[in-house]
Amino acid sequence: MMVDELTTNAADTPARGTWQGPRVRLRAFLAEDWETYHAWNVDDEQARNLDQIHFPQSAAAARQWAEREAARAPEGDNFRFVIENEQGVVVGDLSTHDCDPRVGAFSYGISIRPDQRGKGYASEVIPLVLRYYFGEKRYQKATVTIFSFNEASVRLHERLGFQLEGRIRRTVFTAGAHHDALMYGMTAEE
Repeated sequence: MMVDELTTNAADTPARGTWQGPRVRLRAFLAEDWETYHAWNVDDEQARNLDQIHFPQSAAAARQWAEREAARAPEGDNFRFVIENEQGVVVGDLSTHDCDPRVGAFSYGISIRPDQRGKGYASEVIPLVLRYYFGEKRYQKATVTIFSFNEASVRLHERLGFQLEGRIRRTVFTAGAHHDALMYGMTAEE
């Protein structure tokens, strides 16, 4: 993805809008999403790529969490976007965090369901979010942390133009080994 594609004037893409790409749509989290997220909680690979494998959670607890999450107001510019494909199937999510409008920097994490990976959803969604935060919210820097074992995410972000800015050695422990956290960044000008 090139910069001009991220900074395209909204008038140039009237059919899609801010939260819609050719194959995906970003939307708010709904309480009905609990089943999808509950299934993710028991998927070791999905959980490991996000942070860690958590203790098992009951369906009732997942429903209660989803109800709270759906009713929660955004905290500043921190937001959980649910990613749907063109059929309305939830294929992942992207959450912005550590949003600091004074500095103009934010971070995000993205996760795509294992059975939906390799279809280009992440490479379509990330520019939508960057376009909004850079063009509408006046942020000037985006940062993403990727665990060193997640080679697909490293390749994706490098292909999108993110720059490796740092490596925090042996800060993640999973699957019996320590791994590095890789910090990637992109400025609005890039």
